[in-house]
Amino acid sequence: MATSDATATAETSEVTGARGTRLRLWNAVMAVLHALQGVAMVALAGSVLWPVTRTRYGFDPATETIAPETVTFVDANLPLLVAGFLFVSATAHTVVSTVRYDSYVDYLDRGMNPYRWYEYAVSASLMIVVIGMLAGVWDLGTLAALFGLVAVMNLAGLLMEQRNESRTETDWTPYWVGCLAGIVPWLVIGVTFVGTVTASDGQFPTFVIYIYASIFVFFNLFAANMALQYLEIGPWREYLFGEKVYVLLSLVAKSVLAWQVYFGTINSPI
Repeated sequence: MATSDATATAETSEVTGARGTRLRLWNAVMAVLHALQGVAMVALAGSVLWPVTRTRYGFDPATETIAPETVTFVDANLPLLVAGFLFVSATAHTVVSTVRYDSYVDYLDRGMNPYRWYEYAVSASLMIVVIGMLAGVWDLGTLAALFGLVAVMNLAGLLMEQRNESRTETDWTPYWVGCLAGIVPWLVIGVTFVGTVTASDGQFPTFVIYIYASIFVFFNLFAANMALQYLEIGPWREYLFGEKVYVLLSLVAKSVLAWQVYFGTINSPI
């Protein structure tokens, strides 16, 4: 009996060690893939400057009145913004596969991964800023608000995992708060998008439509992945399965956005 228990313990340790190795390798590979794409984006793309504007009061001497006016605040380099969210992901995967790996595995055993949400709070927020600028949202205040709302959405994901760590019944409040924060940027971009299409008599870059639709779907897949984890449906009963889905979704979503932007705008500026 003792021999049998010892054998079972050894087999369990071996499986756990193999799983840990795969997780480390999985994140290391993702770090390389994100980093290579970021480098390629910077190396292949030229300088494509997009205006970021701000609104202020201006005095009209002819009418002696004060009225809001829009002025250019800064010209943002689009390739650097695109490479930015790729490098943020690459850095996060590098950290969890090296210096924070033990902590990362410990968190996964508890059914959470705060490193994921911290990374998404920056990378996904940069993604929404790029999408907003492509759709015609150039106001600094609005872009900052879009960034902040997506960051809140992802931090709500962190709260969802923390709040439900030791609960027997799932508290969905952080989930719905995150959904509410996350849908607002898409509505704002959609309103601008429709206004631009209307003003231009339908003459609007087709690739922007594809970007809006495809990344909107990906953002919702992240929410669906979390829901499936907490509903414990099929393979999502194992938290690690959902973790790998998150990582894969992150890579695909960022890659799709980056290369759609490259071929639609950076490679052939509109």
